Amino acid sequence: MTKIENYAFPTGLHLLTRWQAGDKGAKEEMTRIFDEAIAGEFDENFAILAPPDRVNSTASVHMLALAVLHDLYRIESREYYNTDPYRYVRTNLAVSRLLGVHKFYMTWALYAFTCETLEQKMMYPDRFPPGADPDSILINKDNWHLLETPDFTTGVPKAIDDILRVTEELTGMPPLLQISAPYSLAADIYGQEPLLADLVNDPDTVNAMLDHLGDKVLAPWMDHHFENFPNGWVELSDASGSPFFIGPENCKTMSIRSIRHMLRDKPYADRVFDNNFRGDFVAEVKKKVRASRRKAPESMAPDKDKLIELTEAKVSVNPVFIMRLEADKVDISFYEKQAIDRNMPLTSGIGSSQIDRNSIENLEAAKVEFRKEARSFVEAIKRVCETIDLPKDNHVSASWPSHVYFEDVNGESQFKLVEIILDEVYKSAPIERS
Repeated sequence: MTKIENYAFPTGLHLLTRWQAGDKGAKEEMTRIFDEAIAGEFDENFAILAPPDRVNSTASVHMLALAVLHDLYRIESREYYNTDPYRYVRTNLAVSRLLGVHKFYMTWALYAFTCETLEQKMMYPDRFPPGADPDSILINKDNWHLLETPDFTTGVPKAIDDILRVTEELTGMPPLLQISAPYSLAADIYGQEPLLADLVNDPDTVNAMLDHLGDKVLAPWMDHHFENFPNGWVELSDASGSPFFIGPENCKTMSIRSIRHMLRDKPYADRVFDNNFRGDFVAEVKKKVRASRRKAPESMAPDKDKLIELTEAKVSVNPVFIMRLEADKVDISFYEKQAIDRNMPLTSGIGSSQIDRNSIENLEAAKVEFRKEARSFVEAIKRVCETIDLPKDNHVSASWPSHVYFEDVNGESQFKLVEIILDEVYKSAPIERS
């Protein structure tokens, strides 16, 4: 019998590297591992949580798990996400163990699942996650107000509930529902370009549509979730509503405002968070003014006040932890200070594009850069952990992403860079708390 413990970091990661390279022996070894994982042979190991006295790592791995299952068993996307919750959860947990990340984080194709629940026409590729069909948009300016509350006991919502029940059964971690926030849901079912045009030309209608989606779809879905899982959490995702795409002011007055609207008077509001608004750097940029080329005008200096205002708005919809994403392009020191000042944990993301093996021109230079960056993340997170008030378990039993977070790992990720980042996490000294 195979023991998953034998594939602790970095052994499992080296196996993934050989499998990715097409090594026949590695594929046979992977098949043995996943045969046993799917059969439940590793369930006892999956109940072991991350060490609470260390800086940890976590990752969204559902795309990598799909790549593995498609290669080993020819399981395709629709079947993978929708048919067998035990296979889905066990495969994701086994992939996490092979990667060497410390803390489990169960994820899925949340944007697709959210709009599919409303009967948006979908595209299901064979070995990639599903997405909304951009040529068949569900709603328009004339009919968005006709959307009604869907049935959360069938279809995609039931598939998600089944995944959550199995995850809790195997790991003991509380169920985390991941769905789109109002703006991103609107972008998927109304269309990115029409929504951006209306954001400029008809903002009142956009806000009314966002409130309708919150009141009729997302809030009832959250009600359903907490009725079934009173100890659960909800993670909202709103990449389309981020500062990078619609600007910091629209992010605050539309994206974040709509989340706060649908959470008003909800008894579970403190168990709901949105952690993926990205592109904080745009809040630092001041408009150019005419001035001498010999001297940079004062207005070109970073605008830290605007960045702090944006952070305050983000904290209003994520009271759980401070998140720094790769696309934010702001130094980790800013987030470290914000976490300490606000007495909140800190998580720092590694972007999927950063570790995409097809986009790395100079791997050796990337290794040097990644080690330096990873070390700065680990040191900042460790200082935060040693400074703020933390529960004894350091949130390792919480189901949201913690510490060093790989935003997405997939079949095209460069595992040599993943290893360098994780090596810095593993080398970090234990957290010393007074």
